[in-house]
Amino acid sequence: MTLSDPNFPKYLDIQPSAFSCAHNSSASYNLYGHELQKQAIERYGIAGRVWEAAYILNIYLNPPPSLIFDPPFFEAERRSESIRILELGSGSGMIGVNVARSLHSHLSDLLVLTDLPEVCPLLESKLQDEFKDHGQRDLIFVRPLAWGNSEHAHHIKFDLLTHQRSGPFTHILCSDLVYFPELLAPLLRTLIELSSHPFADSQLQVLISYKIRSLPKECPFWAAFGLWFTFKPVLACEQLSDGSTSSWQRFGSSFEGPMFIFVAQRRPESLDWIIPSDDRDLLEGLGAYGTMHAKSDDTFESILFMSLPDTEFSTGSLN
Repeated sequence: MTLSDPNFPKYLDIQPSAFSCAHNSSASYNLYGHELQKQAIERYGIAGRVWEAAYILNIYLNPPPSLIFDPPFFEAERRSESIRILELGSGSGMIGVNVARSLHSHLSDLLVLTDLPEVCPLLESKLQDEFKDHGQRDLIFVRPLAWGNSEHAHHIKFDLLTHQRSGPFTHILCSDLVYFPELLAPLLRTLIELSSHPFADSQLQVLISYKIRSLPKECPFWAAFGLWFTFKPVLACEQLSDGSTSSWQRFGSSFEGPMFIFVAQRRPESLDWIIPSDDRDLLEGLGAYGTMHAKSDDTFESILFMSLPDTEFSTGSLN
C-alpha cells in the first residue's frame, strides 16, 4: 500500500518540536517557533514540523568554536572553492536557511531546496522572510522533487546544471528522511540518481542526519544504501577551557533518539551497476555488485554495535 499524501498520513497527530542544547545557537529559531510550526503543520502536515535530526545537522553545518568535528563540513571563512548543495525533503526549510548564510556569490555557490510540489510554497515563504538581500536570495532555488521521480530530477538538471553556476553538486543534505517504509526505495533511487553523472562527480558528499524511530522498518534502507554508498558517522570532541579536548564520541549519541549524522560517498564501481526498476528489488540489493540476486550491507549494524553506551572512538579508526 502506498501513501496518497505522505505529509498527511492517517491518524496524523504531531506537535511542534523544541530542542534545547548549549550548542544550538546557529539557527534562526524565530522562524520556527512553536506557533509558527503549529500553523505550518496544520497546512503542510509532516513537512511543517522541524524534526529532531534537523537540529543536530544544523549544529554540524554551523559549528560553535568549542566543537571539533571529524570529518568537518567546511570552514566557511577560509574556503576558496564553490559549493553546490541540494537538500532532499527540505520541509520547513530550517536547514536551508542556515546553510544559505554560508553561501558566497563570488564563488558561484548554489543551494537547491527540494520537496513535494505542494510544500515548495512553504520553503519560498521562509526564504522570503529571512533574506531581504536579493544578492543572497539569488543563490537559492526551490524546486519540486518527489523521491523516485526522474522527471523532477530531469527538470533540475536542465534548469540548474545549465545555469551560469553550472557544475556538479558537491553535497546532498538529508535530514530525518528515513521513516515510512513505502518511501525508502524511492529515497534510495533518488540518491542514486543524484549521485550519478551529470548531477555529481566522485567528490560528492551525502550528509544524512537520522533519528532511530523503528529499527525493523528502517534497517532495510541502510542495508541497501550501504551497497551503493560507503558511509561513516560524524565524530565530535569538545575544546576544553584548559586547551585540551574531550574524548571523541559519535556526534548525536548524547541526544535522545539515538541520533546520527552520516557522511556518505557513492561507491565508484556502482556507477556501472544496473538499477532495478522495481522498488522491492532495489531494497533487496538486486543490481548491486553487478548481480541480480538479493544481498545486503552490514555497515549500519556495525555502527550500531560501535555506538553502544560508553564507546569511545579514535579518529583514525574510521578512515
